[in-house]
Amino acid sequence: MLHSVRIVDTLCTMTKYLFAIVGPTAIGKTATSIKIAQHFQTEIISADSRQFYKEMTIGTAVPDPKELAAAPHHCIQHISIEDTYSVGHFEREAIHLLETLNEKHPYVTMVGGSGMYVDAVVNGLDHFPEVLPGIREQLNTLYATEGIEALQELLKEKDPVHYKRVDIQNQQRVTRALEVCLSSGKPFSSFLDKPKPKRPFETIKIGLSADRQVIYDRINKRVDLMIENGLVEEVQGLLSRKRLNALQTVGYRELFEYFEGTITLEQAIENIKTNTRRFAKRQLTWYRKDPTITWFDYQTPFEEIADFIHKKTSR
Repeated sequence: MLHSVRIVDTLCTMTKYLFAIVGPTAIGKTATSIKIAQHFQTEIISADSRQFYKEMTIGTAVPDPKELAAAPHHCIQHISIEDTYSVGHFEREAIHLLETLNEKHPYVTMVGGSGMYVDAVVNGLDHFPEVLPGIREQLNTLYATEGIEALQELLKEKDPVHYKRVDIQNQQRVTRALEVCLSSGKPFSSFLDKPKPKRPFETIKIGLSADRQVIYDRINKRVDLMIENGLVEEVQGLLSRKRLNALQTVGYRELFEYFEGTITLEQAIENIKTNTRRFAKRQLTWYRKDPTITWFDYQTPFEEIADFIHKKTSR
């Protein structure tokens, strides 16, 4: 009994670490995170905002059953596209998970290409007022009838400061900013950059990258594999719910256009590849601004990455 108490006491006093594995889509983050989780005998929290949804599997590159069985995973297909779920919900859920996991693991791995979601867990979020009922539906209707340009113009009017900072091609982020503007009567930007909470863990960020052409080739191959694995059929099964926010994403929007008859299937597939490459470019732009990320080539032997982590945690 005394030995068990000492083990618990030692774990409680150890510095806790979060290993955040980041990088562009299709670079191999999932495989690396599993190796890290196995090596350090810990668990994985997914910070990929597209992989949260039960109904979206192929187009979001959810880890396959073999990968999911290789290490315990959390926040994978745990909610429905019908649910209201934001980066704020994820922050609270992930922090609670970390508190629970840290009771038995001094190290936890987080993986995902959604930079905002990783940042929310590591640094905390700015807090925003509740969105008034009906606002989101109004904005979704505006988007459906007049396109993203109408949302962009409205944001430029309501919050010119955030208009210059946000990725205005990202419909979900533009919509989120407008929800806050219209609900509060204040600019979205006025709620940003407030003091953040101090986390009870240290973060080691590991970035995986490659030459841009390598990334683009990997993306093209992944899209082809998704089509082979039934992405068209998956999207067809979601047609009746195509207006939901969760489905306003690459791989789904383009195939909705195909089913609406506005483009051919070949055009839709090519658009998915093009838009995914653009998404990867935006991911890299986001991450390159973060000096705390240590970058590794995607082909770096795992032993080098593990050795780097060991050195960082032994200080």
